[in-house]
Amino acid sequence: MNLIEAKNIKKSFGKLQVLKGISISVPEGQVVSIIGPSGSGKSTFLRCLTQLETIDQGEIMVCGETMVHTENGKAIYAPKKVLHDIILNVGLVFQNFNLFPHLSVLQNLIDAPMRIRGIDRAQATKTARELLRKMNLESKENAYPCELSGGQQQRVAIARALAMQPRVLFFDEPTSALDPELTGEILKVIRELADEHMTMVIVTHEMAFARDVADHVIFMADGVIVEEGTPEQVFGNSQNTRTQAFLSRFAKNS
Repeated sequence: MNLIEAKNIKKSFGKLQVLKGISISVPEGQVVSIIGPSGSGKSTFLRCLTQLETIDQGEIMVCGETMVHTENGKAIYAPKKVLHDIILNVGLVFQNFNLFPHLSVLQNLIDAPMRIRGIDRAQATKTARELLRKMNLESKENAYPCELSGGQQQRVAIARALAMQPRVLFFDEPTSALDPELTGEILKVIRELADEHMTMVIVTHEMAFARDVADHVIFMADGVIVEEGTPEQVFGNSQNTRTQAFLSRFAKNS
């Protein structure tokens, strides 16, 4: 089953068309990495899939539910109840953590499950502590975000997303705000999630990581998908000169 289906997604900001007809399918259990130069529309596309941006045209289905479709050239979104149910199946990890600074680590993890999913405090706390143990952060449950390193904050952010029990997890440049020493911590966590067959869509500038962890790689440039395929196809046998030029810079720096 495809947990994400996006067809012919178009999005403009004023006169600037950022997405020019993007289509992807993400089967359950698959890890998709989206790579490409800055300004190619990668993060905008992710924001459209997670309801942080609205599209102008196209169709998006999440976990079998239609989030938006197009009639007479105009995007029509599902009723609020349907959109709410859809968003419960989706987790998003931002590049800048976005933790609540006034809440402890544990409170950051239990707040949404209690308020939005209606999970009682005891169960939410039990799940949160299991996730913190998984992230090697069990000793930090009473700490506040300002007391953590960047890598620790991002691991808390991942745990917070997982606490909502999503079926699909999205990452928007999860290591871009971290120094190289801390990047490895986050990549290790994502690799472990991939080993557990968590469905993930990852926008990343970490080419070696995209090559090693993804089942499917999408290369975007100028608002379109230029090339896609297995990591072996995209990184090892690219057929497009635009992709080749982009990856040649990665090869020189690796």
